[in-house]
Amino acid sequence: MMKVISYILIVLAAASCTNSANPEAPKSEVKEPVQAKTTEVIQEKEPEPAPLGSSDSQNDFEILLPSQYRDWEEKNPANQLTGEWIDLYRKSGKYYIGKAEFIRSRGYSECSGDSTWIIDSKNKTLLFINDPELTAGEIAVVKRIKKNIWPKEKWSFSFNGTEYTLRGAGDIRSTEERHTDSGKEVYHQVEHYKLYLSTGNGTETLLLDEPSFNDTFTEMLFIGDIDRDGKPDFVIGSNRDYEEERVLLFLSSKAGKDRLNKKTSEVAIQFDC
Repeated sequence: MMKVISYILIVLAAASCTNSANPEAPKSEVKEPVQAKTTEVIQEKEPEPAPLGSSDSQNDFEILLPSQYRDWEEKNPANQLTGEWIDLYRKSGKYYIGKAEFIRSRGYSECSGDSTWIIDSKNKTLLFINDPELTAGEIAVVKRIKKNIWPKEKWSFSFNGTEYTLRGAGDIRSTEERHTDSGKEVYHQVEHYKLYLSTGNGTETLLLDEPSFNDTFTEMLFIGDIDRDGKPDFVIGSNRDYEEERVLLFLSSKAGKDRLNKKTSEVAIQFDC
């Protein structure tokens, strides 16, 4: 009996020591689930070449065409023209800069029922320019130019010892053959049209961006050194609709750093009914 009691006392003493050494049972460590780190990958688009012209229709200075202009809210663009303006004109196959010589008369548009001012030039004027910094006299020009530069087409020309390339891009939606005064011509209906300009092995830069045309297309009207800086300037017709006449002027001297040219001015004449 004494042996049994002794054994019980020994077991109780051992249990007591164990509890005193570790009064609380160890708790299981609950770990927060580790979330996998994710990295957001943003695929950067290749930057579009910066347009050489301004993105809006604001002009550095005004230009006008020898044409008919409608009155609008008792104002008329033709009233801006004075003898201090510059005339870019053609004579005997050559181009000149000179003082504007013109006759302005009142007219009437039977189509729209609007009063108009009509500008008739004494010269074969391509453009009237309100930039007094231009120097009078004959100017160097590219004599043979490609009128239309369609998407996927390139055209190169040499000016003052430097090779320049114009490249067209865009979507051709349809193609047809048209009869003109010069004979048959292929015409494409184009959307998202862009015209790029580059020189030598230099970077290609965006010159013109037109989202759509309504039975029209961009035409090269003139390439020459209007501002006399030894680099080509451009006069481009880019009617967005068949009831519009729109002309844009690009001058290389206004381009600034890292640009070949800049759109300085545009004029748009509406003759819809």
